[in-house]
Amino acid sequence: MPSTMEVKCVSDDCELDMFENHYTYDVPDDHAVEDLSCPYCGGSNLVEIEV
Repeated sequence: MPSTMEVKCVSDDCELDMFENHYTYDVPDDHAVEDLSCPYCGGSNLVEIEV
């Protein structure tokens, strides 16, 4: 099963609570939350969370 990453934007100006990234099997091993941007505010102040 492809991996899923739960991510939260911690920017003070952002209203997004949490989002999930669902990946295919082709995602590089070195891919991390630092490679993402928030789909709501466009910022990069993101943290991976455990649900």
